[in-house]
Amino acid sequence: MAENEKQQSEECTHDCSTCSANCSSRSGGIQKEPLNSQSTVRHVIGVVSGKGGVGKSIVTSMMSVLMRRRDYGVAVLDADITGPSIPKSFGAKGDIISDGNGLIPLTTKTGIQMISVNLLLEDETRPVVWRGPVIAGTVKQFWTDVIWNDVDYMFVDMPPGTGDVPLTVFQSLPLDGIIIVTTPQELVSMIVKKAINMANLMNIPVIGLVENMSYVKCPDCGKELHVFGESRAEEVCAEYGIKLLGRVPLDPNLASLCDKGIIELMENDYLDAAAAAVSDFCE
Repeated sequence: MAENEKQQSEECTHDCSTCSANCSSRSGGIQKEPLNSQSTVRHVIGVVSGKGGVGKSIVTSMMSVLMRRRDYGVAVLDADITGPSIPKSFGAKGDIISDGNGLIPLTTKTGIQMISVNLLLEDETRPVVWRGPVIAGTVKQFWTDVIWNDVDYMFVDMPPGTGDVPLTVFQSLPLDGIIIVTTPQELVSMIVKKAINMANLMNIPVIGLVENMSYVKCPDCGKELHVFGESRAEEVCAEYGIKLLGRVPLDPNLASLCDKGIIELMENDYLDAAAAAVSDFCE
């Protein structure tokens, strides 16, 4: 190790947001965790949000369904350990077993592979009361210990914010890029900028922005009602030079499909352009 790198290592606070050094923690060169030797994963896409409650998990679910409909091998790694909701959207239940070489992920009705802490708990309502290092270690194990079979696109549903687990994913998994999920409120758009700046600090490309809860369509006249105010998504995208991948409205039918665990039956075109953008970005 060079002398300056040794000094950086000794002085490191592990807070990349306050550091300008171009070290391995930021570049991820030697930090990436090894994929299980039995696995094949070609592209990894993180789905992130600056705060909770913006619909990151439903966007992850929708993107997974759309890419599977394009006949790709798709997987979801649920990295939101303390608030896992992906299995609920897919109605995914069953035991995660090991074949001696690693854990076998659950497969949904349409063939989407999935791992989530809720699939490892006897009672899915049991809270996961773990400290940060244990949560981060679990996320790494979902990558290293699970046997992912012929996956073209893996979507990583990350916990909100810019804390320990998102940092672990950015450093440990070979992300091709991230999708940022937001809602129209001005406060949220400010927090989105934090997520964009974190991605830039970690040298992770931003594929684009999805605005959730963008509007409600009146069932009588079809007019779009902006419940949370006028969208600022285009303004934020223009400021940072990223794409607006789509707007998802407040849709009772979509919410019902998630509640019933049948998101794979969704019939809408809200994120068709986003799916095309992800495919183009990775090719």
